[in-house]
Amino acid sequence: MTNETDADTDASCLTAELRPAEDEAGADGVLGPHFRWITIGMCALVLFVAFEAMAVTTVMPVIARELHGDSLYTLAFAGSTAVSVVGMVTAGAWCDRRGPVRPLLVAVVLFVLGLAIAGLAPTMPVLVAGRLVQGFGGGALTVALYVAVARWYPPRLHPLVFVGFSTSWVLPSLAGPFVAGVVTQAFGWRWVFLGVIVVALVGLLMIRRVLVDTGAAPAADAAPLRPARIAAALAAALALLVLGSATQFGTTLRWIVLAVAAAVLVAALRPLMPVGTFRLAMGLPAVLLARMLLTGAELASEVYVPYLLIDRYGLSPAIAGLALSGSAVAWSAGSWAQGRLGPRASERGWAVLGAASIVLGVAGTTAVAALGLPAWWLFGLYLFAGLGMGLALPRLTVLMIGYSTPADQGFNSSAQAIADAVGGSAAVAFAGLVFAALQGAGGSIPFAACFALCTVLALIALGASARVGSLSGARRAGA
Repeated sequence: MTNETDADTDASCLTAELRPAEDEAGADGVLGPHFRWITIGMCALVLFVAFEAMAVTTVMPVIARELHGDSLYTLAFAGSTAVSVVGMVTAGAWCDRRGPVRPLLVAVVLFVLGLAIAGLAPTMPVLVAGRLVQGFGGGALTVALYVAVARWYPPRLHPLVFVGFSTSWVLPSLAGPFVAGVVTQAFGWRWVFLGVIVVALVGLLMIRRVLVDTGAAPAADAAPLRPARIAAALAAALALLVLGSATQFGTTLRWIVLAVAAAVLVAALRPLMPVGTFRLAMGLPAVLLARMLLTGAELASEVYVPYLLIDRYGLSPAIAGLALSGSAVAWSAGSWAQGRLGPRASERGWAVLGAASIVLGVAGTTAVAALGLPAWWLFGLYLFAGLGMGLALPRLTVLMIGYSTPADQGFNSSAQAIADAVGGSAAVAFAGLVFAALQGAGGSIPFAACFALCTVLALIALGASARVGSLSGARRAGA
């Protein structure tokens, strides 16, 4: 791995074709004349993936009923997430060898193909097949976009680009379910899939200049995609599927299945992550482990917040959902704050602050559940979980790019995307097992136990955030 100055030089060379002169680009922002349509186009691609994720959650009960596919309901979600890991690994190696252009195009094509298959599906198995294609394309697209940011933008703009990505991901959580419901009622659920294809094509049109002008930019010292890594990705995907279905086994067998699947998952992840990740080594390994744990803590708690409000407090689904909407707004606000105020603290400082905010959010939610505090306490405290994600995740991504060179940007970007997918899926699976095991205790005990698990994950992530390191002041300023 080259030092940070070398990496900055490489990034500047790779983005030279986007900037006619260094002094002119120096005053250009993410929405300036040189980057405006590239930024908007990539955010549109993030938006269409995020909207689809939120929308499908809303309409899947309607789909399962109409296609008589209740038995495949879980697989329609878990299968897509699991297969995305394979897409991430494949795209990462391809980006390292040939640059992000072709992987980006192929990823969008595959995602659109999956949308078309699902939207036109005559049966539930065909719809699940479409979701699997979507998952592969979506995982590859995530990685290609990270590499594209590293290759096409100067380092000083990275935090602001990720503000756009975060906002594009958060907005669908606010409006996505409502829009999906309206579309389903007015035109039918198939248009939830088919209508999003237009957004993808518009996004590609906006970044067409980069797709045409940017060469392959292969890295001569990039590692090839080895069959062993594909096998590891498939093993990780299978382990995630097993973890997600562990509650379907008997009380004793489910814990055996959990232990075996978790062991397989960790073993499969080792060749897919930087050396030292599970030892919490300083630098990039700590960045990725912190991200995995933070994502797991937030997503697992998010699953049970509305459940608690509906089941124990008797709130309507619409009112309970406001807790997640508030968290989403706080996430966007945190992302905006770190983007605008970035130089006032180091990347490590932002990551630690974000992790501490998440600890406060999930620990406070645990206290609300355990002590039976009024519901409005939860609405207020859970805002800190979203705020922390907005503060920490963009900065962890900036660190990942800063620690990468053109030869391993794809590998590291895929490792980060895998950390997100595995962290969220595994934490939700573990929380589900804890909830199922304690359901007989009654009251709020199962909820409190799930939130306590999330608090532990967030606390470990806080410790990992202190070991992520920081890029130099010159690097942050884009010098």
